[in-house]
Amino acid sequence: MSRSAHPAGPRHADVLPEGHYSAPPADLNALDGKVWAQTVSRDDHGVVAVGGIPVTRLAEEFGTPAYILDETDFRARARAWRTAFGHDADVFYAGKAFLSRAVVRWLNEEGLNLDVCSGGELATALSAGMPADRIAFHGNNKSTDEIRRAVEAGVGRIVLDSFQEIVRVAHIARELGRRQRVQIRVTVGVEAHTHEFIATAHEDQKFGIPLAGGQAAEAVRRALQLDGLELIGIHSHIGSQIFDMSGFEVAAHRVVGLLKDIRDEHGVELPEIDLGGGLGIAYTSDDDPREPHEIAKALTEIVTRECEAARLRTPRISVEPGRAIVGPTAFTLYEVGTVKPLDGLRTYVSVDGGMSDNIRTALYDAEYSVALVSRSSDAAPMQARVVGKHCESGDIVVKDAFLPADLAPGDLIAVPATGAYCRSMASNYNHVTRPPVVAVRDGVARVIVRRETEEDLLRLDVG
Repeated sequence: MSRSAHPAGPRHADVLPEGHYSAPPADLNALDGKVWAQTVSRDDHGVVAVGGIPVTRLAEEFGTPAYILDETDFRARARAWRTAFGHDADVFYAGKAFLSRAVVRWLNEEGLNLDVCSGGELATALSAGMPADRIAFHGNNKSTDEIRRAVEAGVGRIVLDSFQEIVRVAHIARELGRRQRVQIRVTVGVEAHTHEFIATAHEDQKFGIPLAGGQAAEAVRRALQLDGLELIGIHSHIGSQIFDMSGFEVAAHRVVGLLKDIRDEHGVELPEIDLGGGLGIAYTSDDDPREPHEIAKALTEIVTRECEAARLRTPRISVEPGRAIVGPTAFTLYEVGTVKPLDGLRTYVSVDGGMSDNIRTALYDAEYSVALVSRSSDAAPMQARVVGKHCESGDIVVKDAFLPADLAPGDLIAVPATGAYCRSMASNYNHVTRPPVVAVRDGVARVIVRRETEEDLLRLDVG
């Protein structure tokens, strides 16, 4: 989609968003298993169910919009990542994708570690019983209070992101009589094939310490000299929603080169390498993500080959899947409010949510799928754009979709693959309350994050 930079939206710059419709699907009632959670199916009456519960019942009990999370699918994906990497590697779930105390408990039970990047995420993890030594703490500007809380709790690693943070963490650790395990995040000059705003390993961005100019090597030198730090490895993250492994190959080559330089200069072979996350998922049927066992095999082979060439012992590998675990496990359930055909263009379908529950379309130009889920339909496909209720022309949930031409107010539609970042990045724009997260498993549905109320909004407004 082409968009004008005009802050009031494309209409104010005389640019209409372009459509990118492919051919309509052969069957509008079909549910692509790549896009939907594993227990989602359509019953004999055409109603979609998840975990054995029809969406019509979920809407009646919990209201709309709502994030519906398939707990069975979440656990299966977490287990698949754990199994794929085995006991010689570490899998850290990236909590920024979606975090709640229920999710923390699931992760703990399935044997995964947890990556947090704020004091709030750390508090959630600890309050739900995640062992502190299985927590990694990220962030490009951790406050002294956050660092202190992390060191006091005994987190397994803090990922250092700047020269100032090296000194800051060391000072706090010494004050507390601790020796904090740390990694240094480096930017390796690899720009992943992804959206500009979520490519994070080129030098011109806020994360990490560049390899270029010897900056990363200097960071290592300083960290090795400080008594309060135990440097255990190097961290690299090259982007998000990545399908091509070639970026990881280049990143691993450069990180292993740094490990070799560290050994040659300081006589130390660091025991760990963290390759970050960023593996893509299927948002539409055109996406073709890799399975965890394929990713594990590829990454292990890349690191092993590079270390053999550098005559280094192969370090312990860590990865940080977030979206790849939780993204496909949830869908957002909406009720249709209005259906507005625009002759010669498309039909605008307005739902009772929008950019407050899914900002990714507006922010990243993200693509999503959508389906009618409260019934089946034999009507012809119509070109549609699913939009929200907010006072904003960019309030688009699904840019280009085919929906049945008999779609009507009161129908339920669902947008799959919304488990990652949608609730995490949700807002109260227009003072709209954020939806609940409802976990479904084996015919039982329960709220794990409740719906906000207007009383919640007013409680914060002390004016």
